[in-house]
Amino acid sequence: MTSTQERPHLTDLTDKPSNGAFGWLTSFGSKAILWFLVILWLIPTLGLFISSFRPEAAIKTSGWWTFFTEFDFTMENYNFVLFGEGSGAPDMVSALLNSLAIVIPATIIPIAIAAFASYAFAWMRFPGREFLFVLLVSLMAVPLQMSLIPLLQLYVGGAHLTVLGTTLTVFPDLNLQGTSLSVWLTHSMFGMPLAIFLLTNYMSTLPGEIIESARIDGADHFKIFWKLIVPLSLPALAAFTIFQFLWTWNDYLIAVTFVGSSIDVAPVTVVLANVTGSRGQDWHILTAAAFVTMVLPLAVFFSLQRYFVRGLMAGSTKG
Repeated sequence: MTSTQERPHLTDLTDKPSNGAFGWLTSFGSKAILWFLVILWLIPTLGLFISSFRPEAAIKTSGWWTFFTEFDFTMENYNFVLFGEGSGAPDMVSALLNSLAIVIPATIIPIAIAAFASYAFAWMRFPGREFLFVLLVSLMAVPLQMSLIPLLQLYVGGAHLTVLGTTLTVFPDLNLQGTSLSVWLTHSMFGMPLAIFLLTNYMSTLPGEIIESARIDGADHFKIFWKLIVPLSLPALAAFTIFQFLWTWNDYLIAVTFVGSSIDVAPVTVVLANVTGSRGQDWHILTAAAFVTMVLPLAVFFSLQRYFVRGLMAGSTKG
C-alpha cells in the first residue's frame, strides 16, 4: 500500500512572505529612500515656483523659504510675461507659437520616417540590412556641437565641387539662416538614429505569427505596417514622442545657432535667455517665464506617460 503526498497549491507558496519582518522593513526603507529623493529633487522646482509669485523686492532681498513666514503674493511677474508691453517685455505668446512650429514637425517627421525604416529593418530582408542598421545607429555617437557650423554653412551656402574647371552643385543654397525650417530640419536629422534604434528593437519583438498570417491572407507590406505594426508599437512611438518633444522644446544651442537674432521666429528658449536683461538684473521675470514654458511639456508627458515605461523597455527582452 503506497501513500500519496498531496502537492501544495501554488498560492500556498507565493502568498507567504519570504523574509517576514525583514522584508517589510526593506520595503519600507526603499519607499522612504524613494520619497526622500523625490522631495530632494522637487526642492529647486518648488523654490522657483514660489519665487514666481513673489514681488521683485522680496525675491532680490530674501530667500524663497521666507514666503511661508512673510506672505507676499503677486501676479505681476506673470502679467508682465504674458501681457507686458514695452521694449523689455518678452513676447511669450509668439515664442510659444514659434516653438510649436519647430517642435511639431521635428517630432512627427522622425517618427514617420523611422517607423517605415524600422519595419523594413525588422521584418524585411534585403542586402546590406545589418550593415545599414549599424551605420545609422552609429550616427548617435556623432557629437551635435561639431556638426552645427557645417550644417549652417550647408543651409546658407550649399555645397559645391569643382571638377576639371566645372563647378558642380552637390547641395543647393537654401538660404535657411534665421528660419524655423532650419531648426526643425536639424532636430529631425539628429533624432532619426535614436528613433530607428528604438523602434526597430521594439518591432522585432512583435509576434511573427500574426505577420505571417497576414501575409498568407494576402496583405502587402504597407497594410501589415499600418494595420498591425503601428497599433502594436504605440508604446515605443509614445516614448520617442516624449523624448523628442522634450529635447526639441528645451533646446537652446541649435535654436540660437540657426535662428540667431531673428526674434520673430525665436523659440521660448531663446526668448528666456533674453528675459533677464543685458546684465541679468531682471532675473525675477525668468521665474514666471520658466513656468509658462513648462505647461505644454508637462501636458504632453502626463498624457503619454502610461506608455512611457513600456516604451523605455522596448526591445529589452525577446519572447
